[in-house]
Amino acid sequence: MESVTAPKPRVVIVGAGFGGLEAAKLLTKEPVQLTVIDRTNHHLFQPLLYEVATAALSPADIAAPIRGILGRCKNTEVILAEVKSVNVAARTLNIGDRDMTYDYLILATGSRHSYFGHEEWEKLAPGLKSLEDAVEIRRRLLLAFEYAEKISDEAAKAAAMTFVIIGGGPTGVEMAGAIAEIARYTLDKDFKHIDPSSARVILVEGDERLLSGFPEDLSASAMKQLKDLGVEVRTGIHAGNLTEEGLQVGDEFIPCRVKIWAAGNAASFVGKTMGVPVDKAGRVIVNEDLTIPGHPEVQVIGDLANFTHQGGKLLPGVSPVAMQQGRHAARNILAMMDNRKPQRFRYWNKGSMATIGRNKAVADLNFIHLSGLPAWLIWLFVHIIFLVGFRNRIAVLIEWAWAYVTFNKGARLITRNFQAETRPLN
Repeated sequence: MESVTAPKPRVVIVGAGFGGLEAAKLLTKEPVQLTVIDRTNHHLFQPLLYEVATAALSPADIAAPIRGILGRCKNTEVILAEVKSVNVAARTLNIGDRDMTYDYLILATGSRHSYFGHEEWEKLAPGLKSLEDAVEIRRRLLLAFEYAEKISDEAAKAAAMTFVIIGGGPTGVEMAGAIAEIARYTLDKDFKHIDPSSARVILVEGDERLLSGFPEDLSASAMKQLKDLGVEVRTGIHAGNLTEEGLQVGDEFIPCRVKIWAAGNAASFVGKTMGVPVDKAGRVIVNEDLTIPGHPEVQVIGDLANFTHQGGKLLPGVSPVAMQQGRHAARNILAMMDNRKPQRFRYWNKGSMATIGRNKAVADLNFIHLSGLPAWLIWLFVHIIFLVGFRNRIAVLIEWAWAYVTFNKGARLITRNFQAETRPLN
């Protein structure tokens, strides 16, 4: 009698960000049929998006084609598509033109910025989650200086050279520092009729301190380093009434052309299609092993997951969490294939970092807190190491070295505004 080989389990990973890619890497040599679905064709190193937005790096420096990363893996296929919904009862997911089946599913679709019920603000104050967002912000920043150069009205010129960042988390702090640097050091000799170094950079945070997830001493250090760059920091106050002309910050209306949103996130809509509990931000409330209630074959990771089984606090939406969860989800699948139970996830917090500018950063390494040059050097090393692709590491290292020596940022390109016309949804 001929033996019949059992079909390999079909594992589908939705999202090729940090978590999804880590899970895929672990499963590429296992006896599974692996499908990776993403609505873009590239893996994006999000921590350096602000460098694209402020013209320090080009988009290709921080992104790598998914097929280039996984294309040679014999058990893996990559599909460019957007998942519309997941039917956990039927074990299918819809990608628009057809349904796909799965035996095991890892959802890692991430998040977009949240405007807390004011979605009309998105066109006025773009967030920073994608390459399209970064290129759009870069366009607005550079156009603001170009506009100021050619007008004579002093009030309009001052508004054009006022930049407001809403949100004092790591993204907001990094953006504020980078904009202050490009205005004061990179563009200072590029214009004849304006002084770019006189630009106002204002950072608004509703909490009483910046970087609320960091220890208080590092928050204070970040505040001081930003002020040393000339950034105006407003804490304990909220921004509102965003218009083309400016925005309201407390009792003051600040005229400005460029506003950047870094104040909140909302999880991808895909989690809401499964019929399982989600929190107010749309994150799926997962079990302690990252599975969803009643369906151990489905695991949710990264920004899409609400995981509070470690000290009762929600794990932050940062890349180390997603990467560790991705590896854990892959190991859980292998365990279930061997008829073993999925294991509880435990996050190993190696610390947090945020850069502010040249030789300026803060780093919480758990056992020690660093500020200034030491923190900045560690930040550089870690981000180079975790960039995907040898070419990307070399390109970014060369760009950073050149910028450090010359104060020059070489990606100062103004492109057309296609993205604002058709901004991708969650």
